[in-house]
Formats: sequence, structure tokens, C-alpha cells
Amino acid sequence: MAHYDLVIVGSGSGNSLVTPDFDDWRIAIVEQGVFGGTCLNVGCIPTKMLVYPADLADHPREWQRLGLHGGPPVADWPAIRDRIFGRIDAISTGGRAYRESGTPNVTLYEAHAEFAAPRTLELSTGERLTADHVVLATGSRAVVPPEVLDSGVPFHTSDTVMRVDRLPERPIILGGGYIAAEFAHVFGGLGATPTVLARNGLLRHLDDEITARFTNLVRDRWNLRTGCRVASLAGSDGDLQVTLDDGTTVAGDLLLVATGRTPNGDRLNLKAGDVDAYPDGRIKVDAQQRTSAEGVWALGDASSDYQLKHVANHEERVVAHNLAHPEDLTASDHRFVPAAVFTSPQLASVGLTERVARKLDKRFVTTLQHYGGTAYGWAMEDTSSVCKLIADPASGRLLGAHLMGEQAATLIQPLIQAMSFGLGVREMARGQYWIHPALTEVVENALLSLDLD
Repeated sequence: MAHYDLVIVGSGSGNSLVTPDFDDWRIAIVEQGVFGGTCLNVGCIPTKMLVYPADLADHPREWQRLGLHGGPPVADWPAIRDRIFGRIDAISTGGRAYRESGTPNVTLYEAHAEFAAPRTLELSTGERLTADHVVLATGSRAVVPPEVLDSGVPFHTSDTVMRVDRLPERPIILGGGYIAAEFAHVFGGLGATPTVLARNGLLRHLDDEITARFTNLVRDRWNLRTGCRVASLAGSDGDLQVTLDDGTTVAGDLLLVATGRTPNGDRLNLKAGDVDAYPDGRIKVDAQQRTSAEGVWALGDASSDYQLKHVANHEERVVAHNLAHPEDLTASDHRFVPAAVFTSPQLASVGLTERVARKLDKRFVTTLQHYGGTAYGWAMEDTSSVCKLIADPASGRLLGAHLMGEQAATLIQPLIQAMSFGLGVREMARGQYWIHPALTEVVENALLSLDLD
């Protein structure tokens, strides 16, 4: 039985824990899957590398009103796919090799791990590891509804769909969240005709006004079906039929299941390690990322409400600090967690939605500023993109920000900064220059239009 100062289960954000602070620690990393975690291999990075060519291919729909003429480009799917994974796979392979031989105080175990006793892990190889500290960074996995599994039809999740051999012509996407919205844009932008089956609507976590505007826009681009359930599935690869509970049938050549992700804590035998979890499988942690078991920590999708890489990275830095400085513990800051959906149009949000602000009985004011009200918006002939702000009229502080449109994920950053550092609306609007005629003027105008006390 090998003993370590630290055992890290998971090679995503957990891999980044190994900093020079721990050069004199004996460390083990346990990874049963592809090295590098979800974001690198099947999540944020490869999907955005798909989204970018889809964005470019989608631009010709705007050409005519700008005086440009021509047809959309033809997508070479194998070339797009191989460009992405030619880079991604090399990074993953290089990361594994570095941990195998480039860091002498780290041992990599390629195996599944679960608790056999407190701070004792049993590996699928038959080995047992004990440790002074254990960090659980095991991430999450795709959820596949029973009706899909029981049907026996071939399907993909975000883990597999990016590596298919050809671009589907009529993909069927089951789900209405981030993954569904992004892949509908990818496939649609590259020339396919996607059908999206979103039983409860699209992107319900967003502000209701943004969701409604987005839904109205994409109805013209996708075959969007809401308010109905899957009754049955049939067919084979390339020839699939989904029957809905309203009696209608949808046909397609590929099924992408995008119905969410679930934490992997249920695969760790947490009870044997005295580690508590919520009913949904998330590992319980305190503000310092400590679990209920002494010496055991958790971070990222395994424990967080936010299945976001930037949150996992933040929590990893907190855990790394707390391991290295037990006399000076720090807490994770989840006050203003932003998120973006890289679909078309792009979406970004931070803070409270109007619905939540009302539920919390907050006093607030809102404003909705159109991109088309700025000079750059005129250049784009933009008629649909918006910036919505929610603020406390008494303090002048932002409570929430929600954008839909070109570069929303970038334009929201100064608003995140203002909320994080307590900058008031008036100070932000008039305490700095805003480049004219940059698109950031939509943020400036939105700030100025808030009706504060």
C-alpha cells in the first residue's frame, strides 16, 4: 500500500494543483479517462473551436443587407474536426507524458478510484493508496434519459459527437441547455438543418426576457419543438425517428443527447470515506472547499453548483492555497459567477435575473439597450441584439447583467468587474473613457439609462 502526502482524483483542474508549493510533497494523480479533463477534451475548448468556423459560415445570412452577395461556404467537416483534435489530442498526450516522467514527485495512476476507508483509495488495478490529503476533482458526465437507453437507438453525447466522420444533415438534438444551443448553432451554421427538442423551452436559467428574445430568433433557423415529450425512438444510424407525445414524428440522421451533466461523486463510494454528498450527487463542501471528511477536499463539477471551467479553476486555486497555507485559509468567492453560451446570437450573463430579483423581494430598476442604438450597431445593421442591466436604485450598484448579441461574452466583462469590485453605475459610466465608435458603447448607454435614485 503506497502512501502519499496528496492524492488528486481527476486530471482536469485538479492537475493544476501541482504547483511549486508542493515540490517537496509526494503526490499521486489518479485518472481513469482521457488526461486533461472535460474542458480540454470534450468541453469548452473543442466546442469553441467548432463554434468559431460555424460563426464565420453563418455570416453570409447578414450579407445582403450590407450590400454583399454570394453563397455560404461549404464546410469540410473532416478538416474542421482534424484541426481541432490534432491540437487537443496532442495537448492531452503531452500532459500525460509530463506527469509520467516530467515531475519526479508525482506518480500517475491510470485507473478508477473509490474510497475503501477514510483517506484510503482502492484502484481498479487492485492497488490501494493512502494519503494525508485527498482532493476530489472528478468532474461530471453526460446524462442520458432512460427512454433513450431503453430504445436501443444509436446516439451521441457531447463526449462523442465532435469526432463523427461526417457532418449530419438533419441532426436531432434532445435538450434545451448550453450544449443543445451551442451544437444547434454549430450544425446549423455549417449547413445542416437541426431539430431541437426542448421539452421545457430553451436556456431557462437565463433572464426571461433574454430567453424569449433568443427563442423567437432561433425559431427561424432551427426546427424548434417545445412543450412536448419523447414518446418513443426508433431507427438506426443515419435513419432515426423520434415520436413525440403529441403524435408527431421527427426524422433525422444523428441523435445528440444534450440533457445535462451529473457529478461523478456517486462513483467514488463516498460513504466509505466519510464524505457527505447532496441527493443530486454533488459532494458537500464548505467555503474553503473542505468536505465532511478530515483531509479531503473537493472542487469543480464534483461539488459545485456551477458546471463551469472558470469556477473549477478558481476553486482549484483556493484548494491549492489552503493545502499550502493551513494557517491562513481562504474561501471561494461565488458572488458573481458569469457564464456564456457560444451560440448565435451569443449570450452572456452575471448576477441576478429579473425573476430572481423579484423572488428575493429586491428593489431594482432595469434597462434594455439595443446594439442598434450605437454607431457600431448601425454598421452591423443589428436589429435584435440587446444589453439588459438590473441595478439597485438606492446604492447604484449592479445586481445583474444579461447580453444577447455579437461578442456578448466579451462585452460583459467590465460589468463583471464592476460587480466584483463594488463600482457604482454612475462611476463606471462617467469615470472612464469609452472608445467611440466601439461596440462597448452599448454598455455605456445601458449604464447611463438606468433610473437611479
